[in-house]
Amino acid sequence: MVALVSQDNVVALVSRTGREFQRYRKGRRQVVGCIPYRYKIGDQTSLDAPQELDLEVLVITSQKGKGMLFPKGGWELDESKKEAALRETIEEAGVRGTVEGKLGKWSFKSKTHDTFYEGYMFPLLVEEQLELWPEQNLRQRKWMSVSEAREVCQHWWMKEALERLVNRLMVRKLGRVRQIVGSIHCIGDAKSDL
Repeated sequence: MVALVSQDNVVALVSRTGREFQRYRKGRRQVVGCIPYRYKIGDQTSLDAPQELDLEVLVITSQKGKGMLFPKGGWELDESKKEAALRETIEEAGVRGTVEGKLGKWSFKSKTHDTFYEGYMFPLLVEEQLELWPEQNLRQRKWMSVSEAREVCQHWWMKEALERLVNRLMVRKLGRVRQIVGSIHCIGDAKSDL
């Protein structure tokens, strides 16, 4: 019996390593990452006070286990930014999904190396959480609320990216509410139809 397996569903269980294929711009290493998110099912919030309570984000431990952050890593020469962001998220957090539009670009100094980096962050709407992934023995992953993630995330620039994501999703949510409210027609007396 022969089984055919689609390449789309296969995950390499080894992370890319080394810096020989890394992108640099004006001497700064280019890194990309994602903020994996999902909507909670259940507890619906009211239309009067839209909250971020229905949103969860996935954070991971650093390789040394001394802090929490969002998945990120080097952008390599053979990838687009979005491809690299998805690859890093699969490798480090073990989730896949839809990479959405860029949240922004940040310049920051590495905490371990005395160099500056440029980081690009993207939202990733999670569609699949993998049981096995390349760095599962190096990192822990944890779903949490946005407010919890603000507290534990160790990088200022990732916190800014998280705020941009929350703002984007709130605008999207409010736009849907306005669209629904705008499409509701009042049924009144016959004179109002004239």
